[in-house]
Amino acid sequence: MGSIGRYIFRNAMGAFVLVLVSLTAAIWLTQALRDIDLITSQGQTILVFIGITGLIIPLVIQVLTPIALVIAVAHVLQKLSNDSEIIVMNGAGMRPWRLFWPFVAVTLVITAALSVVIAYIAPAGLRMLRDRVIEARADLVTNIVQPGRFTQIDRGLAFHIRERRPNGLLVGIMLDDRRDEKERVTIIAEQGEILKTEHGSFLILENGSIQRHETKSRDPNIVRFERYAFDLTRFASFRPLNVKLSVRERYLWELTSPDPKEPNFKEQQRQFWAEFHDRIFGLFYPIAFVVIAYTFLGAPRTTRQSTTWSLIAVIIGVSALRLAGFAGTIVTLNYPSAVFIQYLLIGGTLLAGGYAISKGLIIEPPAHATRLMNAISEWYLRRIGATAGQTS
Repeated sequence: MGSIGRYIFRNAMGAFVLVLVSLTAAIWLTQALRDIDLITSQGQTILVFIGITGLIIPLVIQVLTPIALVIAVAHVLQKLSNDSEIIVMNGAGMRPWRLFWPFVAVTLVITAALSVVIAYIAPAGLRMLRDRVIEARADLVTNIVQPGRFTQIDRGLAFHIRERRPNGLLVGIMLDDRRDEKERVTIIAEQGEILKTEHGSFLILENGSIQRHETKSRDPNIVRFERYAFDLTRFASFRPLNVKLSVRERYLWELTSPDPKEPNFKEQQRQFWAEFHDRIFGLFYPIAFVVIAYTFLGAPRTTRQSTTWSLIAVIIGVSALRLAGFAGTIVTLNYPSAVFIQYLLIGGTLLAGGYAISKGLIIEPPAHATRLMNAISEWYLRRIGATAGQTS
């Protein structure tokens, strides 16, 4: 790869990283807001919240990588075209494949990294996300910290607090224990906090009283205290048994050769098939999108209308191929053989695009489409001019 190739490679890779980070951050934020109750209602810290919601990032990257790549390639090609660099390279006798090779190199590097994400990192992240969410939502020590609500954390054991302050301090605590048929215990405290240690979880109560009322006794015994520890260890956590992995939580090799004796496989055999091929398609989409982008934008352009048309054609081509992939995955659930149609679509895209690139074809819009676009542009410019004149 010469100096021109390295120049294009650096620009394309830099644009890809910038676009991917921006899109991932935006999508992650929208997804993270769905689990904001981990902080608001369950009292988790911001670090726990970021740690849990951040586990979805590999899956987001898996979906957004082809989109970010085609945006980056289109940006670089548009920049080369606007600066007339493509025209100069073409005039100097540079073959189309030589200009296309740096984009192929970027795609191969990105696809290699994406394959690791698809095969292992994204499923592992989803598994960890499921475990962390289950742990956070099933942690009774956390769930009882809900002001103004009576919560039964065990049969015969109810808990209530008046207020929970930002620093974790619980105010106005009442704990009613009726687990022992012979004795009822009611604990009231002005404040307290939950303390988790290596020995277990404890509710440290301050400035309160313990009222013990035996069934055979008429009067209760009341003991005041300044500090009292109530053991919550046995209520600290709960994890469901026999958790079934979804197809998205499976590693790629588990989809390739699943255990036929597994009950989940019998129930979701078609889902296994569709998910496996959908991940394989995920490795072909980057190169297919880049071929589409270069086919329409890689040839030398001399007019803005032609460049605009090419950019619109790239958007339509990429969108059509990806939507066909989504639709094909859904259809494959009912008709497994339909998966081969997706392979034909991707293969046809690569062959047609490769032929156009090798021949240096310039794909121009039909004449009537160009006239329509020019008419719309002129109408829009007149409207802008009229609006500006009325404003002034």
